[in-house]
Amino acid sequence: MTQTWRKSTWSASAAQCVELAVAVDATGVRDTKNRTGGTLVFPARSFRAFLADLKSGR
Repeated sequence: MTQTWRKSTWSASAAQCVELAVAVDATGVRDTKNRTGGTLVFPARSFRAFLADLKSGR
């Protein structure tokens, strides 16, 4: 992923967070404690569905 990585403002300075890089066709997720340890990449549609389920409490 060559996009800009960001973490939630809710995490403040907490060390146990994940970062997201959102692109048009995919979303990357990585561990803030181990940024070089690998990235999970999800198709954009699947990640949007995942977030919708989280927001609805499913």
